[in-house]
Formats: sequence, C-alpha cells, structure tokens
Amino acid sequence: MIPITKVEIAPETEALVLNVLRSGQLAQGAVVAELETLFAKVHEVNHAVAVNNGTTALVLAMQALGIRAGDEVITTPFTFVATLNAILEAGATAVFADIGDDYNIDPRMVAPLVNERTKAIMPVHLYGYMADMGALQQIATEHRLHIVEDAAQAVGADYHGTKAGGTGTGCFSMYATKNISTGEGGMVTTNSDELDDQLRLLRNQGMRARYQYEAAGHNYRLTNLAAAVGIPQIGRISEINAARQTNAAALRAGLADIDGILLPAETKEGQTHVYHQFTIRVLPGGKLSRDEFVDTLIEEGVGCGVYYPKVVFDYDCYRDDKRVKPAEVPKATTIASEVVSLPVHPFLTEQELETICSTVKKVLS
Repeated sequence: MIPITKVEIAPETEALVLNVLRSGQLAQGAVVAELETLFAKVHEVNHAVAVNNGTTALVLAMQALGIRAGDEVITTPFTFVATLNAILEAGATAVFADIGDDYNIDPRMVAPLVNERTKAIMPVHLYGYMADMGALQQIATEHRLHIVEDAAQAVGADYHGTKAGGTGTGCFSMYATKNISTGEGGMVTTNSDELDDQLRLLRNQGMRARYQYEAAGHNYRLTNLAAAVGIPQIGRISEINAARQTNAAALRAGLADIDGILLPAETKEGQTHVYHQFTIRVLPGGKLSRDEFVDTLIEEGVGCGVYYPKVVFDYDCYRDDKRVKPAEVPKATTIASEVVSLPVHPFLTEQELETICSTVKKVLS
C-alpha cells in the first residue's frame, strides 16, 4: 500500500527529544521558545505563540481579539470540523460563504454576509493553498473586521510576498500528518505586540507571574518534548514543501490526460501551494462514483482520502444549534461530493508516483 501520508523521524529529531528527556524539563520552556522564534522567522512575522493543538490556536486567537457570544464569524463550509468547533467554543456564531474552484472561500460571497454583528472573517487555506487574501483584506478593512487565518494546512505558503499567518492572526496546526509536525501542537502568529501579550496571558491560565491572575485563561501550553520534534523540521520547511511541490507536479503531469477527473486548480501567479494534500475531483457520469473510485483505488494498493465528504454544518449535531447558520452553498456541496486526495507526501519515490498515476488511469479506463 502506498500510504496517503507517512511520518519519518530523522536522527536529529531523536537526539533533540532525548536531550529534553534527559534534561527533566518536559513542560513548556526554552525549547518551546526556540520553536516559536523559528516559526515566526519562517513566516516573517513578529510573534509566534505555541499552543497544544490547532483548534486551541483558533479559540485562543478569537478570545484574544475579543470575539464573544453574539458576534458572527464568516467562514468556509468546506473545511475540517475544527474550524466550526473553534468558533462555537469561542462563543461566536458561524456564518458560511461559498467557495471557488480553488476550494477556498470566495470573497465575492463574503461581502454580502457582513452585518453589524460580524466581527471576523476566517478563511481556511485549504490543502496548502492560500485564500484570496487581498480581496478578503479589502473587505475586512472596509468593515473594520478581524481576519483569523485558519492556516492549519499551510505552513510556509505564500500570497504575493506575505506568508500564511501574516495578513491577520494566523492559526496553524502541527498535527502528526501536517507539513510540520509535533505530534499534536499548534501556533498563533501575529505582528501585534499587544495581541502577542494577550495570547501568552490566556495560554497560561491568565497568569503573567505565578498565582497572579489577570484573566480567566486556559492551559493551552505546548511541551518541550513536542517542540523538540518540530524544531528540526522547521529548519527544513523549504525542502519539505519543495518535495511536495515536485511530487504534485509529477502527479499533475501523469494524470493530465485522464477523462472523468479534474485536477487541482493551477497555482495563480504570486502564490505558492505547499500541497498538504493533492486533491482531484471525480466527476459524475463516469465509470465509477467518487466512493467507488476510492474503494477501488485502495484495493489496488494506493492510499487516498476524502477531505471532506460533506459541508461542515451538514451533521445532526449542529442542526439545532442556533449559533450555526446553514446556508445555500452549491459549489461547496458539489465539490464535497467529488473530492479525493492522493498521496503527495515528501517520502514518495518516482516509482510510487508512477504507480499512483497508472493505477488511477487503470481504475477509470
């Protein structure tokens, strides 16, 4: 089986983790601070605040920005459920704008949803490709809104010279399968000194000094152990993303002449795609349905995944929640029924890439 993702631990990672274990300082400390410094440098921002996962990064960012009950956050319906859950955990109401062919929120659909209750726009840089931040920034500036970037899948991505997490308040995941992994972990980025201070306060139970509480905070801290896993990868992020981009180019070339599928939209000038996922669409009316295609591909030994099978609010657990505002989102609904992600991780061999392409061709021919 060619896996959809693969985790390999480099010797330098093992050595750094062993150093932390031997130090006895396993909780948040100097190793976390080093990871924050490196992460901020890569994303060309003033501050990076490490937390225990990507969901808490989103929650922390919204709370530090003062988003609370009664406020509305406009986001995409085509995303992992953490995006929606974080908005609800912050106490806000989720409003949904449809997406474009690049799988990201469509700014043209955002503007009509803004009202006096709107406090933030939350784009999701899906699969490693940034949303149209120029257009979204224009809307945010006009209406004095915050931008909270769900950049969980977009470490190192770029939009016209601005890195992911550099337009508004950036929120990243460092889950085991992400381009940079600490097993579990997250990061919040900002250029604001004041917001950085508030993020660090709320991350640590509302304390600046031990037992001196200034706010009702949380324990969202990352451990030195987790940070030790991430530090060597941050130093190689350009190499990691370049490998994914090379693999994506090979897939794009190898799948170009196959009827019945749509390849990911071409990367626009001035943007980079870091290919957390390489996601095609299996069009209706072909030999196989999307789900049949997935099952057959796996039977043939090629791992794949559906990210994500339905729009995020289309689950029973949200139907009676008044803070979730379902919407007519025909583009997202259609795309969710067609998407399949193929292996694009940096450990693929040329032979495996050829096998992926030939198997897709065989299955659909």
